[in-house]
Amino acid sequence: MKVIRIHATGGTEVLKYEEIRDPKPKEGEALVKIEATGLNFIEIYFRTGIYKAPLPLILGTEAAGTVVEVGDGVSDVKVGDRVATTNASGSYAELASVPVQRLVPLPAHVTTRQAAAAMLQGMTAHYLATSTFPLRAGQTCLVHAAAGGVGLLLCQIAKARGARVIGTVSSEEKAQLALAAGASDVILYTRQDFVAETKRLTDGKGVSVVFDSVGKTTFEKGLDTLSPRGMMALYGQSSGPVAPLDIQLLNQKGSLFLTRPTLGHYIATREELLQRSGDILKWMAEGKLQVKVDRELPLPQAAEAHRLLEGRGTSGKVLLIPDA
Repeated sequence: MKVIRIHATGGTEVLKYEEIRDPKPKEGEALVKIEATGLNFIEIYFRTGIYKAPLPLILGTEAAGTVVEVGDGVSDVKVGDRVATTNASGSYAELASVPVQRLVPLPAHVTTRQAAAAMLQGMTAHYLATSTFPLRAGQTCLVHAAAGGVGLLLCQIAKARGARVIGTVSSEEKAQLALAAGASDVILYTRQDFVAETKRLTDGKGVSVVFDSVGKTTFEKGLDTLSPRGMMALYGQSSGPVAPLDIQLLNQKGSLFLTRPTLGHYIATREELLQRSGDILKWMAEGKLQVKVDRELPLPQAAEAHRLLEGRGTSGKVLLIPDA
């Protein structure tokens, strides 16, 4: 099978399109023919060495496709089933063996490409807005990168829960996308100070929660947008890692809460995985949740996909298509 693999960390030049032996499903696994792979910023962290992993490494975890073979002891899925997962270790590939307990079935009205675009980012938005900080009517949240993959989904879910959404974006085009997704107000951080604007928009009260996937360039200022006893939910670091923090600042700025959540801890059990993914896929099938695919690129163009993501040149999801 064809894969994208790295043998050393570094720039996009380390992404190599190679052919390796097809995997075989082990006991409790299913072999999935990947029809679409979702691109995520965490793969850039692994490629550059910010996150460590043994090399050589096939990048990727999020994918959707069709089961083509099952290992011993598998009864939950069968050949021909359409499935999606965020645990396809090495999903920049034509095939992946996945533990059956980490596969979710796809409803009839959701395509594999839609599922690959929604699984990781959809469940991330889901846990942030329903578990990390369960939004309710009357609350206001600040969503950084509101026109990004998670951001657009967060805007929709937060609005559906009755919350007011203030989003930050880099351009007028992205502002329109965030507004269409449910943001009440949008701040162009390239032109406006997002702290001052957030305070103005909330009559000086601040927001109940900040959902921050940007990190280094937004984190400290983001603390100043929170109302007393508000929460900073830092779930990414696309601009770089956040500097060490003197936690006394949380007291000084209003007895604030700080969390650094990750999806794995919110879908640790199969029950929770099925509940979160089930909600996302159901809302998609019913037309209540719109997933924006920015573009689809053939698997050999993974380097171009990484450059677009790193350069913040996307709004919505980027997919890699093995058979394109």
